[in-house]
Parts: sequence; structure tokens; C-alpha cells
Amino acid sequence: MDGVLLIDKPAGLTSAEVVRRLKSYVKPQRVGHLGTLDPCATGLLPILIGEATKLAPYMDSAEKEYHGLIQLGVETDTLDREGRVVKTAPLPELTQSTIEEVERKFTGQLTQTVPVFSAVKHNGTPLYKLARRGIPAEPPKRTVHVYSLHLTIAGDDTLAFVLVCSKGTYIRAIARDIGQALGTVAHLAELRRVRSGGFSISQSISLEQAIEQLKKREFSCLVGLRQAIPDMAEVSVDERIARRVINGQNSALSEVPELGSVGGDFRLVKLVLRDRLLAIARVGGQGPKLVRVFPRACDELYSTGVV
Repeated sequence: MDGVLLIDKPAGLTSAEVVRRLKSYVKPQRVGHLGTLDPCATGLLPILIGEATKLAPYMDSAEKEYHGLIQLGVETDTLDREGRVVKTAPLPELTQSTIEEVERKFTGQLTQTVPVFSAVKHNGTPLYKLARRGIPAEPPKRTVHVYSLHLTIAGDDTLAFVLVCSKGTYIRAIARDIGQALGTVAHLAELRRVRSGGFSISQSISLEQAIEQLKKREFSCLVGLRQAIPDMAEVSVDERIARRVINGQNSALSEVPELGSVGGDFRLVKLVLRDRLLAIARVGGQGPKLVRVFPRACDELYSTGVV
């Protein structure tokens, strides 16, 4: 019961609610999610179960791809279709050259003003709670990166988009800002996440399917720990080293030639034995050091006497 569950989140549920619905079927394991999706958004939501929760720092920084619709001429307080209309403005004349100019403007490093309806905290209180109470608060700015943006005219008041961006990007804020760049106002009408790092929506299953499989104790739906971080460099070790690694002995790493010290910035390397992730090591100028160990994920190796 250690791995990543790829859920196609339905509209109408918060990411936290998806976690809550799954928790009872995986107790006593810990459960968390990567990359919050707003309730009205759909698409890929990676759920981390058990030992996989230790992988969050190495997975959550991955780029993400979204498809969606922006409605022009209307802005809401939440910047999506769920909110209350707060502004209207005339529709702009949409031309291919205008669209291409907006694509260029919103590609690369961007500075965003965080939506007032967000979980970002102001003096310890989430902004959305202050907004619901009518308490004014200056939302912070953050720097994000848009790797690619493709816009298509989908109607007189609608733009379709395909966007690849960094962690922490507010797509609602991009919709608002695109509206302003076109001389009008706008909000996010639809949003679907289709990729998160190396995971694709094609690999996901519905929440209902996941619950049914977990009820039957069928775990084929889980992505294993090793496969969850495919882009990380990998080194195989033998049983003798594995036994010391899963007991947290840093000294064992000095006996792995592939982990010889490297100068400059550190790199992360996963240590594996027979397709099982044993640990993640940091390799740098000070020599290799264990940063995460996964002993429970190796229970089968223990039970068979391999380690």
C-alpha cells in the first residue's frame, strides 16, 4: 500500500475531499496529494499513499500542462465560473496577430498577483477566508514560469488554451491578466490538468474506479515508488549494501563507486534493489548522504530474507 494513485478528479470536489474519500480505504497509511486543483477544475491529481508521501518534495516541482477556456468580457470575484460577477467590459476584436502577441507576452517568467480567493495566507489567515468576510487584504505577488502557451479563438467571447507551466502557477490569474492585456476583463471558464511531470491523464482512473479497486485490495492501480520518480538518476546496489542503507547507515554509500563525490551543485540519486526503491541519496562536494529511506516499501525483501 505504498505508491502513487493517479486520479482523474471530477468537477465539484476539492482536492482535499478526494483525499478524504480515499483515506478510509488505505488506513493506517498516510495520504496526500500533489498540486491542488480548484473544485471546478478536473483532471490529473496524483495521490500519494504511505511511503510515497516522502516523495512529495521530488515530484511537486515538476511542470504541469493544462487545457481550458477563458471567457472574455466578464470577471468574477473568484476569477472562475463559480464566482460572483464583479466586472463586465466590451469584447475585444480578436485577430490572429493579437492572439500571437498575447502568447508571447505570457510565455516565460511572469510575475502574478495571487487571487484573493486562494489558500495563500495573509498574517496567518488564508486569503479566501478574509475575502469571504469582506476583509480587504493585499494579495502577494509571486514569480512563475510559463514554458508554452497556445491560444485559439473558440468564439466571440471565448479563448481556448493549452498551457505548460511551473509549480504554483495560478491559471485563474493568467485568465484575468490575458483579459486585461486584450483591453477587457475575463475569467477562467474551464480547466483540465492533463499532465503533471511524467504522469499523463491517460494513466489516470476515476475516483469511483479507485475506490472499487481499493475495496477489493487490488493495488495494480498504484504506481510504484521507483516508477514515481523516473527522471532521477538511479544506482543499483547489492543485498549487503541494501541492508545497511535501509538501516540508515550513510557509511554504506562510500562502498558504492557510482556515488563518488562530485563538485559543485548536488544531485539526487535513487538506490534500488530488484526494482525496489531503497533510498534517495544526495551526492555533492561533501560526499553522498542519505536523505530519504524507504524500509517499509522493502517488506517483501525482508520477508524473503534478501536483506
